[in-house]
Amino acid sequence: MKTGGQLIVEALEANGVEHMYCVPGESYLAVLDALHDSPIQSIVCRQEGGAAMMADCAGRLTGKPGICFVTRGPGATNASAGIHIARQDSIPLIMFIGQVASHAREREAFQEVDYRAFFGPIAKWATEIDDAARIPEIVTRAFSVATSGRPGPVVISLPEDMLTSEVEAPAALPFRPVETQPGEAELAELEKLLGAASRPIAILGGSRWNEKAVADFQKIAENWSLPVGVSFRRQMLFDHLHPNYAGDVGIGINPKLAARIKEADLVLLVGGRFGEMPSSDYTLMKSPYPDQTLVHVHPDSSELGRVYRPTVAINASPAAFAAAFAARKPAGNPAWADATAQAHADYLAWSTTPKSGPGAVQMGPIMDYLESVLPEDAILTNGAGNYATWVHRFHRFRRYATQGAPTSGSMGYGTPAAVAAKATFPGRAVVAFAGDGCFMMNGQEFATAVQYDLPIIVIVVNNGIYGTIRMHQEREYPGRVEATDLRNPDFAALARAYGGHGETVETTDAFAPAFERARASGKPAIIEIRLDPEAITPTRTLTDIREKR
Repeated sequence: MKTGGQLIVEALEANGVEHMYCVPGESYLAVLDALHDSPIQSIVCRQEGGAAMMADCAGRLTGKPGICFVTRGPGATNASAGIHIARQDSIPLIMFIGQVASHAREREAFQEVDYRAFFGPIAKWATEIDDAARIPEIVTRAFSVATSGRPGPVVISLPEDMLTSEVEAPAALPFRPVETQPGEAELAELEKLLGAASRPIAILGGSRWNEKAVADFQKIAENWSLPVGVSFRRQMLFDHLHPNYAGDVGIGINPKLAARIKEADLVLLVGGRFGEMPSSDYTLMKSPYPDQTLVHVHPDSSELGRVYRPTVAINASPAAFAAAFAARKPAGNPAWADATAQAHADYLAWSTTPKSGPGAVQMGPIMDYLESVLPEDAILTNGAGNYATWVHRFHRFRRYATQGAPTSGSMGYGTPAAVAAKATFPGRAVVAFAGDGCFMMNGQEFATAVQYDLPIIVIVVNNGIYGTIRMHQEREYPGRVEATDLRNPDFAALARAYGGHGETVETTDAFAPAFERARASGKPAIIEIRLDPEAITPTRTLTDIREKR
């Protein structure tokens, strides 16, 4: 006989879980008790949204479901931001929520929420345990649902009495991932279409990639001389210095790359959905009928034809597709090889940093410095804001599992994501970028980094405003500033108050020695860059936007 709490932990162990992120609650004390004797490391967080974002980043970097536990009511609703990120970003995640005891259900008991109804629209599956003996079955099913087809978050509600009940139950067995393989006829049709094309381009996105899949697609690109773009915040899917790399297809796209996609006669879309952001509001390809011949590869059949009607739909995971197509080669040298070389040259020109701008701190030279000192396997995380442009446009991602950034555009993601990245890959450098507004949304998770001796470096780009909203405000309502100014703490002092290392950078030259001191400290560190608010984008000032609307 085992308690429900013990059965949950045993099921997690059977499925290879090493870390779980949580904010503790009395509603799942029986699980915490079972974890006391488990090899699974519990990482206690400071807010449930941060815990869910940590689980998301773990799933994003490994392809295995990230795990978090939160308590009922406000704990669960706090965590909903992380569930929304995982849903929109197609990331495997499993969240367990403490729930009121079964006898109190539907009485609006203390902190009671109907989690099936609350999370149903944003989770891939939301369920509740009503028989403790079925816990091994349901937890193992959760791993399958979270990782199969289009991955996503699973939410499991845990009535308190289900966790304390003692029952007989079979031992949990690990789930077996299901790989969706491409058909031979579809691969042959793609080969035929490529052979007839004159201006093809590949765009990579989505999840269900791994290191081998990335290498396999690089081989495909080389075999067919394909220019390769990567979807918004999926930049770790192709080496930016590879001669076939054409750039990122997201917010602020290189106009030359946008034109190349619009003028393409064949688009090979692998893994992604090509949603609103990467499609430039559905203008790069018309919906539902693109002008380009579209070959769409996706592991979930319900996504094929959902937004765009493909010429050829291939229901396969990116990993299975890349492995299958990597052996195929064109009959001769593709006629578009020179265009591919030009696409890469256009990317290199677009991603060369500006060396000047308003104020005493120039972000261009700072990014150049980071490029020179960060190893290829360094993991960069960020949330949302104009500051993120410096990462997306100017950092050259070289390897898989080096980017933690939400395609859903959620603020507050970078710091908790960095905590999870460092816990998952302790031997690798982890640098988080955050704006001042972005950091303050989940910056308390810096305390989690300190507690677990996870020496992340958080670069806070502080311009004293909600920069993206101010940019839009000045463009649409010039001079009528409202609700976008911020008064911030001394972020370096805040780092020291938490027990970490703090630095303040007020000139460009001060950044490099500050970064070296932060690395040498061996502690979690915050480097605050005090950026002039006029430097709202790499190429435009607030005054430009206001006066040239």
